[in-house]
Formats: sequence, structure tokens, C-alpha cells
Amino acid sequence: MSIFRFPILVWLGIGTLIISMGIRQSFGIFMLPISEHFETGREFFSLTIALQNLLFGLFQPFVGMAADRFGAKRVIAGGAIAYALGLYLTSITQASGMLYLSLGVLVGLGLSATSYVVILGAVSKVVPAKHASKAFGFTSAAGSFGMFAVIPGAQSLLTHFDWQGAMQVFAMACFAMLAFSVFMQSTQGGSAKAALEVEREQSLKQALKQAFSHKGYLLIHMGFFVCGFHVMFIATHLPSYLADRGLPANAAAMALAYVGIFNIFGSYFWGLMGDYYNKRHVMSALYLVRTLVIAGFVMLPLTTTSAGIFGAAIGFCWLGTVPLTSGLVRQIFGARYLSTLYGLVFCTHQIGSFLGAWLGGRIYDYTGSYQPIWYSTIALALLAALVHLPINDKPVNQLQAQPA
Repeated sequence: MSIFRFPILVWLGIGTLIISMGIRQSFGIFMLPISEHFETGREFFSLTIALQNLLFGLFQPFVGMAADRFGAKRVIAGGAIAYALGLYLTSITQASGMLYLSLGVLVGLGLSATSYVVILGAVSKVVPAKHASKAFGFTSAAGSFGMFAVIPGAQSLLTHFDWQGAMQVFAMACFAMLAFSVFMQSTQGGSAKAALEVEREQSLKQALKQAFSHKGYLLIHMGFFVCGFHVMFIATHLPSYLADRGLPANAAAMALAYVGIFNIFGSYFWGLMGDYYNKRHVMSALYLVRTLVIAGFVMLPLTTTSAGIFGAAIGFCWLGTVPLTSGLVRQIFGARYLSTLYGLVFCTHQIGSFLGAWLGGRIYDYTGSYQPIWYSTIALALLAALVHLPINDKPVNQLQAQPA
């Protein structure tokens, strides 16, 4: 299936992810103006964003269950409203503590309901299983594209207006997600529709019991935990690591920019590979590539050029895990409860993210060096490559729907 023949829901999901993840990725440039406005220092804003990200992960299983029960369009609509309300309240509040509720809780809830778990769950119901990974990869790439589509606009808004005005523009942009949700229909015909009818005979409780008694599902959790650990450790601590090694500040900016650019291509590439080859083998290959990339970066001489090459290389396998992990869950357990089951896996990813960010700083403060944590990321990448190999990826529901 050509990407140009994807159902309209896929394109609406892509538009939603560009806005949702693009706004999320821009919050860093609001740190200084918001901190100066409330005279709280940077720690307060950092804690607010940390709370937002933690809740982003913890809300995932619940919004996934809601999407599976009530439909993705209702959950996305509710999430868009929560997102807009959180941004608007942030722009008008006079009390700094209000940001915990607005930018932390409400935006965290809005992110959960308008990001990968719900969108990919909806996409899985309209795209045939044999093209699911490609569709997931193409959709996931939208999140990275949002970084480049939204952040320059946010910077322009801050230059020409104040941060409150920029937040209000973002709040209005959330209503585009609300509009997209209105047109999201997850109907499907043919054999795929028949297969979905077979899956509907299973209750959510039965699906959860089946998943957690499946060894492969637990191994998928382990692998995605490692992904979260890698992503947040590198995103949080790479600039400091490069500065400690004497590289200029623009080296970190360039490396992170390359992460975003190459992630766009990598997400689609790894998703495409998941359609042509065994997903668990492709996943193992991705983590093996990560192992080699991180090991080479840590062990070879560090220069501005090597930092840029590392950004590009790690970016290429940055979120390629998203289409593969969600595709593997769909392949084993079907599309009916994908939002719930993948939401639980994504929650594990965010726990790994929390530990990657926190332990990176903790170990550095204790040892005065990032080397121990870098070597830990290499070992974890190799472990993740290995744990996917024994996964039994055969569909658990052996009943095969016949073509209509």
C-alpha cells in the first residue's frame, strides 16, 4: 500500500501529532521568560515539565482503555480541549503554583490523549495488518516533523509578542486537533473488518489477562523501558556531556537537531522494514545499531564532527522503536485493544525515561563523570537486542476471519 493510499484517518492522525508533539517539544524555549516572569528560578519550571512528562506516561493506559471502549475520536476531542485549557490557564494565571495544574496536569492529560497511543490505536483499525508497521512509522515521523514545524513558529511568537500571547496561540491551535477528531472514522471493510469482529468477542479484562500471561508482552515492556532510558538520558544530558568535554554550545544544538531530522526518516524506515521482515528481528537489529552507535561515540575521539555524526546516527534509530513496538503488539494481540496494551507499554517507556534523566544526573553528581551511565546505556542496548529474539510473535487468537 502506497502512503498516498492511506485512509483519511491516517492523515488526520498525522496532523494531530504534528500539533500535539510540536507544541510539547517547544516548551523548553519558554523556560527563561516564564521563570523570569514568576521570579521562581529554573527549577520550578523544570519540575512542572517533569510532572507533565510523568503524567503523560501514567495517563497512557487509561486514555488507551477509553479509546478502545468509546472510540479514538472522543478521546482525542477531550484531550484537545484539556490541552487548550491547560495552555490558556497558563497564559492568564497570576500564581506560579497554578502551573502545576495547567501546564503540568492538564497539558499532560492532553498530550496523553492526542499522541502516539491513541493515534496509532486508531490507525491500526483502518490499515491492513500487513501494512501496519509502515503506517505506524509514517505516522510516528509526524511527531518529529512537528518539532521543526512548530518550534520556529514559537520562537517567532516570543520575538514579536510575549510568552502569554504565544501560549494563547498554541491554545487556539489545539482546536485544529478538535476539528480533526470530528472527521475520524474507524470503519473498515473486507477481511480486516471480519477479523476485528472476532477480536470484539474478547473483553478488556480477558485481553489484559491474556497479555500479561504472555512472556513476549513482558519482554516488549523490557525493550521499551530501555528505549525510554536511552532517549531521555541523551536528550537531557548530551549538551552537558559535550560541554564538559570542551565542545562549543552549538555542537549540542547541532547534534540534537540532527536527532530530530534523521528521526523523521528513521521512523518511516524501521516501520517499513517491520512490514517486510520479522518485527522482532528488525527490533533486535535496531537495538544492535544503537549499541554500536553509542559504543563508537563513547570510545572514539570526541569532536564537533563526531558529535554531529552521533546525533544523526542515534536519530535514525531514535523512535523507530515506536512503529515496531506498536506493530508487534498489534501482530500478537490484534487491533481491538491496541490502545490499551500499547498504552501500558508506553507507560513503561516513560518510567525508563524518568530513570534515564534522573540517574544520569545522580550518577554524575556521585562520580563526577558520565562514563558509568554511558557504559550502562551500551549494556542496556545490547540486552534489548537480545530480549526481542525469544518473543513468540504468533497471533494469540488463532481464529482467522474469512474474507467477506
